[in-house]
Amino acid sequence: MEQMRLFNDHWSFLKTELGTEPEQIRGREAEFQPVDLPHDWLIYNTRNLYENSTGWYRKCVVVCHRGQADAAAQRMAVPGELPILPGQRVILRFDGVYMDSTFYVNGEKAGDWKYAYSAFDYDITEYLCPGENELLMQVRHQSPNSRWYSGAGIYRNVWLKVCPAVYLPLDGTYVHTVWQQETGDYLLEAETECAGAVNENICCRYSLWRQGKPVRELGLGSLSVREDGQTCFTLNAVLSGLEEWDLDNPVCYQLLVELTDSACAGTRQQAADQSGPEVMDSQRITIGLRRMEFTPDRGFYLNGKYVKVHGVCEHHDLGCLGAAFHKEAMARKFRILKEMGVNALRTSHNMPAQEVMELADEMGILVLSEAFDMWERSKTPYDYARFFKEWAQRDVRSWIRRDRNHPSLFL
Repeated sequence: MEQMRLFNDHWSFLKTELGTEPEQIRGREAEFQPVDLPHDWLIYNTRNLYENSTGWYRKCVVVCHRGQADAAAQRMAVPGELPILPGQRVILRFDGVYMDSTFYVNGEKAGDWKYAYSAFDYDITEYLCPGENELLMQVRHQSPNSRWYSGAGIYRNVWLKVCPAVYLPLDGTYVHTVWQQETGDYLLEAETECAGAVNENICCRYSLWRQGKPVRELGLGSLSVREDGQTCFTLNAVLSGLEEWDLDNPVCYQLLVELTDSACAGTRQQAADQSGPEVMDSQRITIGLRRMEFTPDRGFYLNGKYVKVHGVCEHHDLGCLGAAFHKEAMARKFRILKEMGVNALRTSHNMPAQEVMELADEMGILVLSEAFDMWERSKTPYDYARFFKEWAQRDVRSWIRRDRNHPSLFL
């Protein structure tokens, strides 16, 4: 079973003049310097924090096609080595690149992404070949493009997922909980997208966990096809006797979603009771049981209790550390804010790093998530208004799919 794993190591970086294109850096591999991601190249020159430049991030991986047992034993045992089985797909996720980026694999353009703050993915399977492969990210920084210090580069995490023949797409599970006033229970409704060679033998098993320990089995999802043609599993389950998520007691549960093949398990019952084969793919989604009520005359209520919202506006940078995201630094900031009496934050003026949402879930902070500082009317000459009309729908889709399940999200 493959898991998403960090892909931040063994990158190198080269800064060139704005307008430099890939063919102009060929043969300059020796000029690249090792860097660890996340990385902000502007913060290294505090006398020129808004420098026009193009940044290049390069990484080489060796693709090797192995047998099942060999791949399991050797998976990423050698730095830079990527074992792949027949039928698997390779997906890279970038949590944030500032901004206007183009990604290349072995000199071929795999795609563009314009916005600095939304997460995006590339399926690079068809670009890879046996042996050494070059990954190259081109990032253009043209100033002024922001009303605050932006940083520049791959400033959030990069992730790798090697998908089996049937797999769970990234951010493909939506969880909705509804409080039942008559009983005090919660009705959990889950929908999980499934991709690849899906057939009637594929099962999707759900279970609830807390702090690494199982809470209860929820059963198998029902296979269906949505109106848009997407294959998915759905589940309805009643949750009783569980704790609610609150600002003072932010209880989080993890919904574990697992794909299995009942043809290998023998029966669907064996797939449901975990006595079947190895799990093909899985996801863990953090959820919290909470009920929110907004009233025009009495204010905001969380779990039936009045809450006065004491919020702050939180930009994406970390002050003198620059824009490169570090979860430990943000956790320190959150602890200080909570000691001040803060219980909510507005992500000014963009989607936050996914770890911001995770920290808010864990620490009991409400999040007003914001997406854009501008739409089609620019505030600085080279800001996102240049791309908004063509790209905004893709950004909003990424934003909603990634963050829709977090219990801390309230607006």
